[in-house]
Amino acid sequence: MNRFVIAEPRKCIGCNTCMAACTEAHRKQGLQAHPRLTVMRIGDDTGPVLCHQCEDAPCARVCPVNAITHAADSILLDEQACIGCKMCALACPFGAITPSGTGIAGVAGIATATPIHSAALDPLLAWDIGVRSVAVKCDLCAFSDDGPACVRVCPTAALYAADADAIRQAAAVKRRLAATAPVSPETPLASLEGLDP
Repeated sequence: MNRFVIAEPRKCIGCNTCMAACTEAHRKQGLQAHPRLTVMRIGDDTGPVLCHQCEDAPCARVCPVNAITHAADSILLDEQACIGCKMCALACPFGAITPSGTGIAGVAGIATATPIHSAALDPLLAWDIGVRSVAVKCDLCAFSDDGPACVRVCPTAALYAADADAIRQAAAVKRRLAATAPVSPETPLASLEGLDP
């Protein structure tokens, strides 16, 4: 089973600390600085969206150069092998893969004006001259022994890393709750919806 990060929108306060930590951690490793997760805002609710590390990853299946592979109990992307075709971003059912590239202004401190794109151009299709765009997705900070940076910095513990042990523990808690839930023959099953574990 793949490891992954679970996001709990009920705990998220939309501070974007996770995105900043992700950017900084990857920049220090010489990888694309674009954050590997996105905090979404819908009305008053916020919640991070990131790679689910799918067992049968659609992104890996469509990658024409095998830049996305299953390794180390996760789905990893090799930025050096990526050709920037964007097929993985189109295949991802969660929108967790973003094409990104380091602009000319970010290389060796060269100052250049940022090109402006038409508002009608979908960001997925946007490109800049001289910028090599590659896919960016959560790698669970595989380079760090401390685990994902987003999990470590979240001030409300809205993010946590899950693995096979965590899934087994959660299932055991749910089974215990299910076994002890007050149910009578007269209680319709619909009334049990929304029980908070």
